[in-house]
Amino acid sequence: MASQILSTAPGRSSTLGDRNSLDMIKKSHDRSESFGLSVSMRPDYRVLGAAELALKLGQNRALCTHALPVMETLYGQIVNTHSMVVLTDAEGLILHSLGDDDFLQRADKVALRAGAIWTEQHQGTNAIGTAIAEGQATTVYGDQHFLRANQFLACSSVPILDPYGRLLGVLDVTGDCRSHHQHTMALAKMSAQMIENHLFASAFTEALRVHFHSRVEFIGTLMEGIAAFRSDGTFLSANRSAQFQLGLPLTALRTHTLSSLFNVTSATLISRLQTSASGTSAQEALSLCLHNGVNVFANVDFRHGSFVSSGYEAVSGNWGSDMHANADGSISASAPVPSVHTELKLSSLRYLDTGDAHVCGQIARIRKVIGKNIPILIDGETGTGKDVLAMAIHRDSPCAQGPFIAVNCGSIPEALIEAELFGYAEGAFTGAAKRGGIGKILQANGGTLFLDEIGDMPYALQSRLLRVLQARTITPLGSAKDVAVDFALVCATHRNLREMVAQGEFREDLYYRINGLLVTLPPLRERTDLAITVDKILRAERFAGRRLSVAPAVLAVFARHQWPGNFRQLTNVLRTAAAMLDDSEYSIGMTHLPQDFIDELDDYAADSAQPAAAIASPCAESLASGELRLDDVTASAVAAALASHDGNVSAAARTLGVSRSTLYRKMARSPSRS
Repeated sequence: MASQILSTAPGRSSTLGDRNSLDMIKKSHDRSESFGLSVSMRPDYRVLGAAELALKLGQNRALCTHALPVMETLYGQIVNTHSMVVLTDAEGLILHSLGDDDFLQRADKVALRAGAIWTEQHQGTNAIGTAIAEGQATTVYGDQHFLRANQFLACSSVPILDPYGRLLGVLDVTGDCRSHHQHTMALAKMSAQMIENHLFASAFTEALRVHFHSRVEFIGTLMEGIAAFRSDGTFLSANRSAQFQLGLPLTALRTHTLSSLFNVTSATLISRLQTSASGTSAQEALSLCLHNGVNVFANVDFRHGSFVSSGYEAVSGNWGSDMHANADGSISASAPVPSVHTELKLSSLRYLDTGDAHVCGQIARIRKVIGKNIPILIDGETGTGKDVLAMAIHRDSPCAQGPFIAVNCGSIPEALIEAELFGYAEGAFTGAAKRGGIGKILQANGGTLFLDEIGDMPYALQSRLLRVLQARTITPLGSAKDVAVDFALVCATHRNLREMVAQGEFREDLYYRINGLLVTLPPLRERTDLAITVDKILRAERFAGRRLSVAPAVLAVFARHQWPGNFRQLTNVLRTAAAMLDDSEYSIGMTHLPQDFIDELDDYAADSAQPAAAIASPCAESLASGELRLDDVTASAVAAALASHDGNVSAAARTLGVSRSTLYRKMARSPSRS
């Protein structure tokens, strides 16, 4: 096995880089064995079914959109080399493949088709799976593959990161090892970087972006660094080239601002753009000095626009001009967009697609049924944004110009809900308005009717709603005249309607009438887009004209929290924390969080016994063997933390990752120690 691992491709020298690569291959072989794979076994070439693959493609829509044109260009550079260009998601599932598969045996052609999985668990050591496991560009040549059946291949894979530094997918070039070219990896790296830059540009369309390089001719090329900031100078993100030139990884850059990185304030840059765009200042070369003393040329662009509030309400605002400062100092501006009460025309569903794979898949399904007279039923816990999604569906539908009428079936008194929904004629009941009343259903005519908490609708009223949905006519209370209605229907519930049907609490025929497409929203604790969501909420609120951010420590706490109130709770926490900031503060820290939220964190920490995570491995082994109780482990962690900080409770609490009140509670529960 060792000789197999240490083999190198023909023509390669035994450089340090090769040695590091071979060490990585050896680690991958060890992992492959730990997965229970054997060298002689046949690879797992099963592929996902069409429905599952379609869902995965929808979840990775942004990646595919930006990657496919680059893949075509890359294949044009390697054509006639018996190679294929392959794109996978972050889990090693092939999304697209392009090229000539004539080097594959007939039975193995499925191996590089969309739907095949190339993780190390499935295929052993291979460039795609190993690049995912190691988080870096990887070449696996010939017999470096763990499975003998794959050893005729030469593969070069490069991870593709999203604008926030998270793994999004892998770009791979695979071919016959006999025709492998030494420049393949360089081409793959350049192509992956191009995809990342495209993703970066699309993610920060409304930001202050600095395109920079120490050589002016590299501005606007693949080699330029791009850093994005809010209008107040708060750092958003930077591409790989920017990280290299700044000499800092993303984790470190998040603690910086525009002024600390480029020695210039955002106000200065924006003012320069505005005056230059209006023709009142000379066009001088834009030169900036990095924090490390390196001088660079910069190309700055800034488009400050309105933001969609909380995902469901378009906000009017001042767009102004789209200003652009070129590397040579010239500045151009597009024609101003109307600045008074301009409603955004962006897709609200696109706004809600913030990176969570499950939500992305649900949105892809919704888009397929919008405008096709198919009712949508939204399911999810309270506070998961069902009303937000309903409004987004309306805004993207053909009836977006019509009314959006929302009815909470659980908040209207049972005695009034029939009149509220169907309306009533003059004198229909005691206390009725003199001219009668138009019901919510008729108000929704030509638009969208959103029935929230439909599971709380009285059973007797369900049959009448069913007739309206079937006949598309409505008869107000006290009237004999039918009125035709036409609307799109969206319903929502946090209850299990199927169980209610089985228990006779909800009409089965109504259930199937409203459930054309079932959409389930995940709770906040299960979503992977928390950081983006927090940023969007803060952007939408625009507290006193300030753009706020959340400190990394707070974001880490948010990521661990269970969020029983979901987005409603998150929004309230952020609003309260923002109110605690002084006028000179722009970042929400732990001290700004409301006390009831801190208490809730303490309760969850106590329930999960998080301090036990600080215990050294010997204690963990004793706990696993039953020789040590969990309370003993916690007590040991508390005692050790206090001892290491000379009894300083605040310092000990920070070490253990809990609040002081939690630590005091743990100290009270712990047996006294001599």
